[in-house]
Amino acid sequence: MLNALRANQLLRKISKNPIRFHSNIKAGQVPVVVENEVRGERSFDIFSRLLRERVVFVTGEIHDSEANLIVAQLLFLEAEATDPIALYINSPGGSVTAGLAIYDTMQYLKSPVHTICIGQACSMGSIILAAGAKGFRRSLPNSTVMIHQPSGGSSGKASDMAIRAQEIMRLKERLIEIYGRHCGMKEENVEERHERFERALERDKFMDPEGAKSFGIIDDIIISRE
Repeated sequence: MLNALRANQLLRKISKNPIRFHSNIKAGQVPVVVENEVRGERSFDIFSRLLRERVVFVTGEIHDSEANLIVAQLLFLEAEATDPIALYINSPGGSVTAGLAIYDTMQYLKSPVHTICIGQACSMGSIILAAGAKGFRRSLPNSTVMIHQPSGGSSGKASDMAIRAQEIMRLKERLIEIYGRHCGMKEENVEERHERFERALERDKFMDPEGAKSFGIIDDIIISRE
């Protein structure tokens, strides 16, 4: 109901202030939209325009620079209002620490974050998808979700390699805890939950939306806004 109301409000805004796409768009460039306002025309890149509607995108590989931009957008929207934020995810994953920066920010915000998977939410993308507000973690019907344990290479002194291996194991345990917190079933006890996710993370585990829903990563599969 809330999403439908916002869509109707946006349509009314558009009818009063017509928006058009910039016609000279080259491959790889971000589309620009132009709004007619009382004082004249204003142009926005498409992501900035959607940010005004409290929509944030997680796209491509997740590294520190991308995570910092997403965190900044989330904090900005929370400072504006505590209304829900829509977080769209189409990501193959990336750095564990960068993904956890986004995850921690989502938990820190007063604004509920509604997550929607479009295309794929793999590795750290699946953590972000699962971390959305309960009841508002969704996927489009042809998306793919994948979970696995963290990986990393190491070279140098044996003692340094052992330290890095210990850190990877620590991160693995942390991810198991996070999946368990957001995707655990009510009938599972703590040990059963830990065992289920530890087993699932041993290899790449790909899921369609139905599988992701059964696994507890999403709450619903949506085809349209209606």
